[in-house]
Amino acid sequence: MRESPTTRSEPTPVGVRPAFDGHDPPDPELIEDCVHCGFCLPSCPTYLLYGEEMDSPRGRIYLMRQGLEGEPLTGTMVRHFDRCLGCLACVTACPSGVEYEKLIESTRQQVERRHTRTPADRFFRELIFKVFPYPERLRLLAAGVLPYQALGIRSLVRSEPFQKLLPKRLRALESLTPDPPKETTPVPPLTPARGKPRARVGLLTGCVQRVFFPDVNAATARVLAAEGCEVVAPATQGCCGALSLHAGREAEAKEFARRTIDTFERAGVDAVVVNVAGCGSAMKGYGHLLRDDPGYAARAARFSASVRDVSEFLAGLEPLAERHPVRAVVAYHDACHLAHGQGIRRQPRDLLRGIPGLELREIQEPEICCGSAGIYNLLEPDAAQALGERKARNVLATGATMLVTGNPGCLLQIRASLDRLGARLPLRHPVQLLDSSIRGLGGDGI
Repeated sequence: MRESPTTRSEPTPVGVRPAFDGHDPPDPELIEDCVHCGFCLPSCPTYLLYGEEMDSPRGRIYLMRQGLEGEPLTGTMVRHFDRCLGCLACVTACPSGVEYEKLIESTRQQVERRHTRTPADRFFRELIFKVFPYPERLRLLAAGVLPYQALGIRSLVRSEPFQKLLPKRLRALESLTPDPPKETTPVPPLTPARGKPRARVGLLTGCVQRVFFPDVNAATARVLAAEGCEVVAPATQGCCGALSLHAGREAEAKEFARRTIDTFERAGVDAVVVNVAGCGSAMKGYGHLLRDDPGYAARAARFSASVRDVSEFLAGLEPLAERHPVRAVVAYHDACHLAHGQGIRRQPRDLLRGIPGLELREIQEPEICCGSAGIYNLLEPDAAQALGERKARNVLATGATMLVTGNPGCLLQIRASLDRLGARLPLRHPVQLLDSSIRGLGGDGI
């Protein structure tokens, strides 16, 4: 086992700006919780890829300690922080209960405020955040996908000569572009419960989910209604801020969080149901994100306590709707921010096992991230591609005829990885299989 460095850094030279300022630096008490045992190493994707101590959770924690001791925020230090996927597999593996998610979140907002990136890097990141969190802008992008395919432009762009000309980040963006959705009808503002209502729930329709996976939202609303829930999907809702939060854009994430809280408070719901793992994880953390905001701290804590992943919420209800057979052999992939971020593993599996005729198979290395990680697969395409193909091979090894997972980023990432391996496999959200079972559509509904 590689040992983490233990020597303390030399005093910072006069005139050199230390890595962190006084605005929410990494918490020294949380850093001290790490005993450098190394249990996190086998589950850390970047440590598996690079074998470098500073690309492991304990190595990054050591760098955070150096920053607190006055070391400057060098490009090398930032590179190790940037390489972290934020998958939180280390949190699951840690026997000491180190809250790494809070440490990396604090560190990233420091990096984004205090480190000067190259002009090209800044431009690419700004482009992402000017489009992805805004559904109407995403729809403009989606509108171009169909002619892009129909006119043969996609085939041209994916040809080997053209691929060599494209920068890696643009190649990654192109490979992850989804097909146009078959179902485009938005979820109505109110979906009545079937039978006597037993809950009134809000539904987060998301950004990428709303534009590229509206069929998942529609299936979610139908399943909840079939189980006796009145479903409210406020038309005024926007981005939850998950992408911004995970990228260190703290002020932006806070503003999105406040708007989301305002929207669902006005809706008057018992719970807020989310069908995107990354969004649910971020929303459950609003209490921490807005802890210093006097106008929102208490409200954010209450809101976070009301957030439920759709599988978590449905698993807590006694089923009312009859399940009809769905003949399929499916492999279930644990989205990182569902399994590690929210501790939800059993519930989606139980829901899938409750469908007659469905065979569930497990994937090897379930704790290893597929490489999606929000926008990581766009910013770090080499690492993401290696992890994606590793995951795709493990999926194919199950012999399943379908992959099921609860996060759109994972669906896009694994689909692109399967394409590179020359394999095609249907990919679905668990709620789509439940919807097909409840409606009696069998395999035709998926």
